[in-house]
Amino acid sequence: QVQLVESGGGLVQAGGSLRLSCAFSGRTFSSYSMGWFRQAPGKEREFLAAITWSSGRTAYANSVKGRFTISRDNAKNAVYLQMNSLKPEDTAVYYCAARVGPIATTKGSFGSWGQGTQVTVSS
Repeated sequence: QVQLVESGGGLVQAGGSLRLSCAFSGRTFSSYSMGWFRQAPGKEREFLAAITWSSGRTAYANSVKGRFTISRDNAKNAVYLQMNSLKPEDTAVYYCAARVGPIATTKGSFGSWGQGTQVTVSS
C-alpha cells in the first residue's frame, strides 16, 4: 500500500516562503498522479495543486496560482510544494495525496493520504 509522509511545515511570517516535501513509498511512484490539499480549522479540505506522473501537466487552485508551485522528482519518490508570498489565511494542515490515473483536483479522486504537516503564517 502507498505510504506518504509530509515534512517541511512550520511557522513563517507573512510574505515568507516554505517548501513542503512528501515522501512516497510502497508502490511505483511514477504510476501515480500527486496532489496537495490543505485543511484549516472548521473548514473543508481544499485542493491546492496536482501534477501528473510525468510532470507534463499541473493544476492549481485559483487561491494559490502564481504563489505555489508543485513539482516532483521520480528518482527520489518525492513531490514538493514551494509556497511563496505566504499569507495568514494560508495557515492550515497541508496534506499530500496520491492517485493512480490522470490528474485530478477533487479530494474524492485521491485514494492515499499522508498525515499532514502544519503550516502557520503569522501576520
